[in-house]
Amino acid sequence: RQEIINEVWKRRITMGGTLDPMGAFLLLRGMKTLAIRMRQHNENAMTLATYLLGHEKVQKVHYPGLPCHPQHELAKKMMRGFGGMVSFEVRGGVKAAEKVMRSFELINVASSLGGVESLASMPLNTSHTAFSAEERRKLGIADSMIRRSVGIEDVEDLIDDLERSLGHI
Repeated sequence: RQEIINEVWKRRITMGGTLDPMGAFLLLRGMKTLAIRMRQHNENAMTLATYLLGHEKVQKVHYPGLPCHPQHELAKKMMRGFGGMVSFEVRGGVKAAEKVMRSFELINVASSLGGVESLASMPLNTSHTAFSAEERRKLGIADSMIRRSVGIEDVEDLIDDLERSLGHI
């Protein structure tokens, strides 16, 4: 349809039709290690989700790789790995979650997630800040939720950072 063609044309003018040489080089280089990086993301995320599941200061863990996740069976059918995103709810509410966030040393606090480094955000004050408390609750997003994009760092270092940070509450 003409309206779709017009939209594509507009984006092509804004974004360009091809990658710049450095972008193309980085894409090609990154593709060579993608499988290894994804395998490490998956392994680290599963290890962290399992660790958090047993932690006394964590109320709930959201990760499709855990058998207790409501969509675990579906995830097993659809995925080869369960990804690098792990969300968890801290006991003690918003103040406790914010304290944990401020205590991270290895894990970077960022509003966007993804990359080879571990990042964390609170949906309450980033991705879902425009939603009302009622809307967040309906979506299953607790105010004390911390969302983690688990990187490929040494998993023991990531656990140590989480343990120390959770120890502040």
